Amino acid sequence: MKLVNEGLAFLLELLALAALAYWGFETGGGLPAKLLLGIGTPVVAAIVWSLFAAPRATFGLPLAGVLVVKAVVFGVAVAALCATGHVVPGAVFAVVVVANVAYTTATRRGSAGGAASR
Repeated sequence: MKLVNEGLAFLLELLALAALAYWGFETGGGLPAKLLLGIGTPVVAAIVWSLFAAPRATFGLPLAGVLVVKAVVFGVAVAALCATGHVVPGAVFAVVVVANVAYTTATRRGSAGGAASR
C-alpha cells in the first residue's frame, strides 16, 4: 500500500505542474505571456517543492511547514483548474490530494520524523 500511495503522490505532483502549465498557456494574453506563464509557473512551483516539500528537500521543514507548502502548491493547482473552467476535475483533484496527503501523513508520522515524514 505504501508504494501505491507514494506513486499516487508523485502522480499528483506531476498533475499539479500540468494544471499550472495549462493555466498559464490558457491565461496568457499573447505568445510571450503564454510562454512565460505556461512554463514559468510550473517551474517556480517545482523549485518551491524541491526546496521545501520533496522527500530530499534542500531545506528541512517541520511537518507543519511541509504541509503548508503542499497546501499552497496543490491549492494553486486546484485554483488554476477552476479558473480555466475545469471545476469538477479541480474538485476531484482536491479530494484525492487531501486523501493522499492525510494518509501519507498519518502513516509516516508515527514511524519517522523530520525529513522522512515528507
